This record gives sequence, C-alpha cells and structure tokens, in this order.
Amino acid sequence: MIDTDRLVLIPLTAAQLNLWVNDMEALEHALTCKYMAESMEGFFRDIVKSQLAKVLDDETNYLFHTFWLMIRKNDRAVVGSFGFKDAPNPELEVEVGYGLGKAFEGHGYMSEGIQALCRWSKLQPGISCLIAETEPGNPQSENVLKRCGFEPYHQDDNGNLWWKFA
Repeated sequence: MIDTDRLVLIPLTAAQLNLWVNDMEALEHALTCKYMAESMEGFFRDIVKSQLAKVLDDETNYLFHTFWLMIRKNDRAVVGSFGFKDAPNPELEVEVGYGLGKAFEGHGYMSEGIQALCRWSKLQPGISCLIAETEPGNPQSENVLKRCGFEPYHQDDNGNLWWKFA
C-alpha cells in the first residue's frame, strides 16, 4: 500500500482482482470503497482478466502483474487504477499503464498516484526505470508523464511515444 496526500494506492490480491472482474459489489464491501473509475467492460475487462492469470501463475512478482486501485481518502471513491504490464525485463525496466474515471480528470489524481509510484519504484532493487507508452492525440497522458518526471525517448512506427523515468 502507498499513501499520498489525497490517495491510498492498494495493490489487489488475486482474490480481489477476481472480485473486481466478477463481483464489483463484493470488492467494494471488502475494501470499504465505492468504485467510480473506468468501467469494467470490453477491452479493459479482458486486460484485467489476463493480469489475473499472470498473478496466479507468478505469485512472487504479483506486484508487477496486479492492478493497484487509487482510492480517494476523503470519501473512499476509487478514482482510477494503474498497473505494471509485466515483471521487469532484463534491463530492469518495467512498463506502467494507468486509467482514470472521467469524473476525476483534471484534478491531479493521476499525477499524484504516478508520482508516488515513481518514488516507490526507486526503492525497489529490481527496477532501474519505469517506462510508459502514449498514443498520438493523448496530451492528458503525456502531461501526466511530464509532471511526474518522465522523458520521451522513442517514437515507434505507429506514432506512439515511449517515455522513461529513471
């Protein structure tokens, strides 16, 4: 768990990930929260389900396979989530992805959460840097990364920009 001024960042256990996908009400009860972030459907639901399989398959690296919920302290609203896309690669880089509920955009929650994650990653012996990818036309995500100290280092053939926090 990571604490910030306004948020508590909670890495979900395998059981909690399963509830997130299959029984939101039970997850809310278990965490004493109200889920108000990205809708658990379609592509996003598929991603969470695939990460659940990774958590079950590689328990020693579960923090790198699970999702972390961003819970606002004052009312226990889940405003967003983030997760690593896999355990660190041979260069000790780990990719992070994130999402925020529409109602919470523009309030600095994602920047606050990712900054805390950056501080946490600096304390982890198996991580040399965080990386992230943004698609063209997503200035909000680029601004979050800039505010958190990420720097662009590569643009791929699809026009996606890759960022690094070292």
